[in-house]
Amino acid sequence: MDFEIPKEAYKSSVMEVILGGGSHALKIGGETAPAFHFFEGTWPNPPRFAFEVFDMQPTDWDATLLDYYQDVIHSPSEWARKCVHAYGAEIVCLQMVSTDPIEKDTSPAEAADLVKSVSEAVDVPIIVYGTGAEAKDAQVLTKVAEVCAGKNLFLGPALKSNLDAIGEAALAFGHGVVVQTAMELPVAKELNMKLVKKGFPADKIIYDPLNPPLGYGMEYAYSVMEREKLAAASFGDPNLRMPLLANMGKGCWETKEARESGEKGILWEAMTGLSYLLAGANILILRHPEVYKTLKKICRGE
Repeated sequence: MDFEIPKEAYKSSVMEVILGGGSHALKIGGETAPAFHFFEGTWPNPPRFAFEVFDMQPTDWDATLLDYYQDVIHSPSEWARKCVHAYGAEIVCLQMVSTDPIEKDTSPAEAADLVKSVSEAVDVPIIVYGTGAEAKDAQVLTKVAEVCAGKNLFLGPALKSNLDAIGEAALAFGHGVVVQTAMELPVAKELNMKLVKKGFPADKIIYDPLNPPLGYGMEYAYSVMEREKLAAASFGDPNLRMPLLANMGKGCWETKEARESGEKGILWEAMTGLSYLLAGANILILRHPEVYKTLKKICRGE
């Protein structure tokens, strides 16, 4: 008697979302089963990897990182080009560190001009991330949306307090939104519903549940991502079908272990990234090129 592996039946799928435009546009999502469950469903679009680029020179990076970027960290545009052409980045995540009111407090207009210059320097999709300073992020990202109209950037983090402003600007100028909540599915569902009810296309929303590194709360974040993927595939919940983003590079390199040793930092980021891939992340935002090479090989055999 032949043995048949028991298989779960899934009724729906994760929403497909397109980042960027033209020949370099990327599609994420669309899977009909949990991550790597190829025996139960399909995974039409593989996970994608974004490289961080700062809008100002970092002052606290380990030499293990600086060795890869030392020649370009003075220029975000050159930094982005190196990530794409030297290291193979599929997406650039532009971290607008200087706009923080307690950092340089860069003006929205200046920040938007910088984003535009980076978007003209590379062809790959771009995610633009504020600092979490809610009022300032709203000002910066709405100006970025206007200045970079039609480029299909993804703007975040959109929080409960600034969702309306960022969402309206993104809708008006042809961009997507990254909605962020503190590992809370009910709040994610509420914010997604709010955007869609106001006419925002559901297929231009990505969800960032917050992704702490290995040993610092990753287990709970993993379970949140896994539950969202099951809600999408098993129940087809229209407000939880959005692809998942793990903005994890920064947190990994701020751990005690990474600060003790650059080698530990690489391992910490790689283990954290692999865990979030297993949880169902559609995009990982990484910092170290060697981590990208390792995860791409594991994930795609490349």
